[in-house]
Amino acid sequence: MTVLARRPRDHADVELRLTLDMLRRGLWVVPVAAAVLGIFRGFDGGLAALLGGALVTGNFLLSALVLSRAARISVQALGVAAMFSFLLRLLLLGAVLYLLVEVLALDRVSVLVASVASYLVLLVLESVAVARGTERRR
Repeated sequence: MTVLARRPRDHADVELRLTLDMLRRGLWVVPVAAAVLGIFRGFDGGLAALLGGALVTGNFLLSALVLSRAARISVQALGVAAMFSFLLRLLLLGAVLYLLVEVLALDRVSVLVASVASYLVLLVLESVAVARGTERRR
């Protein structure tokens, strides 16, 4: 086994810690998006935005669990898991959102806007926090 094949113990579950920080930020990002869309699209728009934001945060949590598990195996497994899980999670997220919109007759615009906005805002906030070194260290 090469030196790069295993991740050092002091970096255990970095993905999970970063995602939990991102989820903490989501506790205010998603309700704000829902409130804004609720103002412009009504109660149904706000409810649809909450659901879309919740699904996005769940997607990030699933990502952290998959990547943390793969990182325990090897760096190569982490790379493969990152590549394929991204595609599979995006397809899963799209399929779930589509089914929910069709079955529950949710406001499509609100779900789409909230999902995309939550995804991008949470990624940007986490990237800024990591770049500044303000992510939580445990």
